[in-house]
Amino acid sequence: MQHGYGQKVSDGRFSSIQALTGGFPRAVTQKSLRSAAQLTVNDGLLLNPDLRPKHHRNVMDSASDPVGAKPKGLAKSPRKSRGNSASTASPGPDSGGNRIKNYVLDTNVLLHDPNALLNFQDNHVLIPIEVLEEVDKFKRETSERGQNARTVSRRLDALRRQGNLNKGVQLANGGRLQIVFLSAPKAGSALDVMATGSMDNRILAQALCIQANDKSCPTILVTKDINLRLKADVYGLAAEDYETDQVNLKDLYTGMFELTLPAAMIAELKFNGEVSLPSARVRHPNEYCTLIEEGNLKRTVLCKVDASGTKLIPLQDCQNVWGIRPKNREQHFALDALLDPRVKLVTLMGKAGTGKTLLALAAGLKRTVNDREFRRLMVARPTIAMGKELGFLPGTLNEKLSPWMQPIHDALEMLGDLNMGHEHRRTGDMLRAGTIVVEALSYIRGRSIAHQFMIVDEAQNLTPLEAKTILTRVGHGTKIVLTGDPYQIDNPYVDVASNGFNYIISRFKEQALAAHVELQQGERSDLAELAANIL
Repeated sequence: MQHGYGQKVSDGRFSSIQALTGGFPRAVTQKSLRSAAQLTVNDGLLLNPDLRPKHHRNVMDSASDPVGAKPKGLAKSPRKSRGNSASTASPGPDSGGNRIKNYVLDTNVLLHDPNALLNFQDNHVLIPIEVLEEVDKFKRETSERGQNARTVSRRLDALRRQGNLNKGVQLANGGRLQIVFLSAPKAGSALDVMATGSMDNRILAQALCIQANDKSCPTILVTKDINLRLKADVYGLAAEDYETDQVNLKDLYTGMFELTLPAAMIAELKFNGEVSLPSARVRHPNEYCTLIEEGNLKRTVLCKVDASGTKLIPLQDCQNVWGIRPKNREQHFALDALLDPRVKLVTLMGKAGTGKTLLALAAGLKRTVNDREFRRLMVARPTIAMGKELGFLPGTLNEKLSPWMQPIHDALEMLGDLNMGHEHRRTGDMLRAGTIVVEALSYIRGRSIAHQFMIVDEAQNLTPLEAKTILTRVGHGTKIVLTGDPYQIDNPYVDVASNGFNYIISRFKEQALAAHVELQQGERSDLAELAANIL
C-alpha cells in the first residue's frame, strides 16, 4: 500500500504510534518506551529523498537515532535566520551548527502567526494534512483567528502554483515546504490506529514517523500547546514553543539609563544645550538618561539622547501639565516624551498606580486644548473583561461602552478636579463638544486617524497583529500613546512574553520617532503601592 511519501507501510508489527491513541500500557518502562518509539523505514513515513541535502542522503544507516535517547539542550525556538530580524533561538548542541532540520508545525502556530512558514530559514517546514483540516474549520470565523486561517490558506494556495506541495516547494527564504499525509491504511495496522485517534495524536504520530525515517535531519515539533509538547517529550521527540514574536520581559528595553560624567561635561550640557556621548557605547534615540557628576553622587541632571543617538540634550519644562506635576524622574521622562512634537509613538509601561493613563491624558489635553496642535483627544482601550463577563449590555453603543471606558472617565474626572476654576478645562463639556472622544478598538480596522492625540490604554491585552493594526491606522499629524502593564493581562490568548505591547516596544526602540519609558514608582496611594509590590 502506498502513502504520501511513496514508501510502503508494513503490516507486520505495531509501533509506538498505537500507544498515542490507545492509551499507555499498564506498565511502561523507559526501555520499552524507547524501543517502541524506534520505527523502521517500513513502519512509517519516509521524507521525499529529493528534499534532503546531498550530503545527508547517504548517511541514514550511520546516523545516530534521535528517538532512542532523550533529547538534550532543546532550543526554545527555530534557529535565527541570517536575513530575518525575528527573535529565534539557535540550534541545540546535538544538531550541529548548519544542520538542516525538519520542523513539523501544529495548527495553533499558523493561526497565531500566518508568517510562521517563512520564519525557519533554510530548514524543512512540514505541515501535516490534519493541520489543514483544522485550519479549514476556523476560516469562517470573523475573529483574528479566522483571518489568520484564511491568510494561511491563501498563502499555501499561492505556493501550490509552484509545484506539488506533497513533494515540496521552495520558499523565498531558502527553505522548503511540504505537506505530509497518510492515505487509507489497512485495518489493524499501526497507521490505522494513528488515523483514528485525536487530531493532536495524529499530528504527533506523523512527527514521530518523520523522525524515525529521516534520521539524517533532526525533527522538531513546533506547537503552542503545552500538553502536546509534554506528550512529545515522553516519546523522545523534540518539541518547542513558537517564540519568534515573543519578548522576554527581563530583557525588555527600559528606555533609560544612568551615566557618570565629569562636572565640565555636565556644565557643557547646561551651557550649550548638548554634549557628546562617550564613544564607547551607542545609545538608542530618545533614551532617557540620569547624569551623575563624578565625585559628587548627589548632583544629577536629567537629559535624553537625541535622534542621532550620539548626543545628550536637556529635557523640556514639564512642571505644570494640565495641573499635573511629575513626582519622580520617570514621570518627568514620560511627560517629556508626551510633549515632544518630534516623537510620534510613546509607550509607557508600569505597574498599577504609576500614573501612566493620567500623564497621557494630561499631556493630550494640554496639546489639544491649550496648544491646539491636534483636532481632538481620542482615548481607546480593548474590551476585555477581568474575570467572568456579565453578558450582553443593553442600550446604545455609548451605553454599552460606558462600563469599559469608566477608568478613562475616572482619570478625566480627577484631572477636572485639579483644574477647578478653569472653565475651559471642564472635561464634561469637552466630552459633549467632541474634543475628547472615548472609543473601543473593535471597530478601528479600515480607519485613517489624522491630526489626533490618540491614547490606547491597557495595551498589554493586545495581540501583535492587533497592535500592528492600530499603528497602521495612524494618519498624518497624529501622535499615538500606548500604556500598559504586562503583569495585568486579562486576554487569555496572550501572556507576558507574547503580547503586542512588548512586541511594539522591542521593535521600535531603535527608531527616532519613538520613545519608551518604564514607570517604576507607584504614586496612586500607599495602599495601592504596597499591594502592587507584595501581592
